[in-house]
Amino acid sequence: MMRRRTFIKFSAALGFQSWLSEFIKGEKSHILTLSFDDGFKNSFYKIADIYEKHNLQACLNVIASGHFPDFQKVDDWILPELMGSFDDWNKLKKRGHEIMPHSWKHLNLARQPVSEAKMLILKCLDYFEEHLEGYDPKYTVFNFPFNSSTPELEEFVLSHIGALRSSGDSAINSIPVTDQPVRLSCWSRGPQNQDDWVASQIDNFLNSSGGWLILNLHGLDNEGWGPISPAFLNRKLEKLVSIDKLAIMPAGEVLRKASGL
Repeated sequence: MMRRRTFIKFSAALGFQSWLSEFIKGEKSHILTLSFDDGFKNSFYKIADIYEKHNLQACLNVIASGHFPDFQKVDDWILPELMGSFDDWNKLKKRGHEIMPHSWKHLNLARQPVSEAKMLILKCLDYFEEHLEGYDPKYTVFNFPFNSSTPELEEFVLSHIGALRSSGDSAINSIPVTDQPVRLSCWSRGPQNQDDWVASQIDNFLNSSGGWLILNLHGLDNEGWGPISPAFLNRKLEKLVSIDKLAIMPAGEVLRKASGL
């Protein structure tokens, strides 16, 4: 089941205002981001293919060291043989998809000594800057592993890049209307297939007044914690793209739109 944590409120300067953002000009009241974690090579190529069928950009978050020969199994789901490399991530980025950092080696950073956690965050961001083509810290979202963070680590991350994603009391965020750093809240669920759960979360969101829903997902078929099926993803996107009030966008692209780019 999802872990919930009290939403951490930073200063008003973080830029969260009314959910009706200037950049959507009243045309879209709902934004959906399906945020896929870990960096499973087969799944991420399949996700990209499905998104491209519907003229959409996928939101893909990868473990920076996942392709290293000495990368160790994290749990029952994050296995070395499943991971892609930055050759793959740059190919997918050139195809128009979004590649974002999901830690250096998928440790629960909230459980590490603070100095160690900060070192691992910087190591991840430095590797992205060096190896991901077109890396732009201003529109980078650091996706905390296990959606587990602390106020100190969040403040540290936001001093280096544009946004972070962690757990929260709600998966519906306000739509940012400035280019100030933002904390994004999401929900996730596993370990079994989550087709039905994702469908219900989206349906409930569409019946709400609006905002920005972020669901944290992982792989397809049997890859990853709480996977969904390719057929479900394809059918769901096919229906969703026809909904006038809904925009389906990766997180970094929402931040770019909010800044007027």
